[in-house]
Amino acid sequence: MSIPPEDKPVYRLLTGKDDRAFCDRVSEALEQGWRLYGSPTLAWDADGGYMKAAQAVVWKDADVVKG
Repeated sequence: MSIPPEDKPVYRLLTGKDDRAFCDRVSEALEQGWRLYGSPTLAWDADGGYMKAAQAVVWKDADVVKG
């Protein structure tokens, strides 16, 4: 089993403002070998006045079970 880059954990939750930068972060993770895990989530940030996004990813060799 290979180790995730930069000693990152096997499971990561990417979060941020729902914009191009967030999409680029998810795309970069996929290019590095991470896999999407579940569906993305969106929530309105009333204080900031914008949508926040979250997407879970797991390392390509991770043995995970969705329950």
